[in-house]
Amino acid sequence: MVYYIVMYYSLQGGMDLKNNNFKAWLYLLPAILFLGAFMVYPLIDVFIYSFEEGYNSASQTFFGVGFYNYQYILRDPYFLQAVKNTFILVIITVPISTGLSLLISVALASIKSLRKLFQTVYFLPYVTNTLAVGLVFMILFKKTAYTDGMVNLLINFFGGESVDFIDGPYWAKMLILCLYTVWVVMPFKILILTSALASVNQNYYDAALVDGTTKWRMFTRITLPMISPTLFYLIITGFIGAFKAYSDSVALFGVDLNAAKMNTIVGYVYDMLYGNSGGFPSYASAAAILLFIIVLTITCINLLISKKHVHY
Repeated sequence: MVYYIVMYYSLQGGMDLKNNNFKAWLYLLPAILFLGAFMVYPLIDVFIYSFEEGYNSASQTFFGVGFYNYQYILRDPYFLQAVKNTFILVIITVPISTGLSLLISVALASIKSLRKLFQTVYFLPYVTNTLAVGLVFMILFKKTAYTDGMVNLLINFFGGESVDFIDGPYWAKMLILCLYTVWVVMPFKILILTSALASVNQNYYDAALVDGTTKWRMFTRITLPMISPTLFYLIITGFIGAFKAYSDSVALFGVDLNAAKMNTIVGYVYDMLYGNSGGFPSYASAAAILLFIIVLTITCINLLISKKHVHY
């Protein structure tokens, strides 16, 4: 008798579990359809386009299938320049912006009065229009017929020569692009890190003070391990965001980025679709797939590194 009772309730539990699974999938269905329609399908479509040689968007025809599109863009000097610019931007801006944001967040966490005011001030650039910030940077750095810019005035004051940061040498333009990018992305990182620091249990610090631990050791042994998941999240999103950079260059150097030698991979994709050299969706698709592979590779490397250095 007990056996039949146990079997009955087991079957009932299994049916309830199946019903719950069905309801869960039903709730997820709108999100799955949305992701499939606007992310998965476009990715598959772009992957197919990247192998169609001589694709004509007007007639929807092509004359072959192969790797010619990839061979073309890998020999295209504009694409190679865009890859170079993007990697320099990623390598410089992600560590600097994350490190500065961490320092500012730690300083804000130690301030008791006016903390909210300082957080608001640091967050303002994030909600400011990108092109508006670019206009301010142009006023600061661009040489015109009337003035050399405020930054050059300071350089001249200390005995240096004026530099055209917007239309001048490559290193100067890359320097301004990196500064601009760091300035734009830092507010979001400061906000996230300030919240992460506030969530660290104060008991750990109290125990460390009782043991006579120095502030630097508390920072490296308590603070960094406790906020390491947040830091890892910011590094991953920072890499992805830097690889997708485009509006930053447009805000500083205009729409003809190839002429300025300041294009990015995303800018190259846009130019191949709609720019002066536009009308080549196959080349644009091949460049987009290469960008996807690069970002995926960097993300996987970061995930492997995080297993040793991120503490959940």
